Amino acid sequence: MMDGRPGREALKFLPDEARNLPPPKLTDPRVIFSGLLGYGASLFDNALRQRPVLTSGLHRQLLYITSFVFAGYYLVKRQEYITAVRDHDMFAYIKAHPEDFAEKEKKTYSEILEEFHPVR
Repeated sequence: MMDGRPGREALKFLPDEARNLPPPKLTDPRVIFSGLLGYGASLFDNALRQRPVLTSGLHRQLLYITSFVFAGYYLVKRQEYITAVRDHDMFAYIKAHPEDFAEKEKKTYSEILEEFHPVR
């Protein structure tokens, strides 16, 4: 998808262009879900080490949650950057080739839907 972009730097997680985008909210469902995944990972870690699952290592559970939220935040930020780049390229293509994207004539609902006659 983005392999042929001019000026693309290899092995860079977030280019400097990503700073122009608004940051994702901390209440984004994807970030919250990553925090829940961290909580689940900490419970799974406790179960593997045969500790009491819910009550053992609360500090470890908080560490898992915060680290997963941190990672999820930057993954969401990267996803939004990649989506913005894709949208930019798509709209630039549409702007450069308007003959391929002619606007269709607008139809009313009466032209689309058939007449309704109830049968009793």
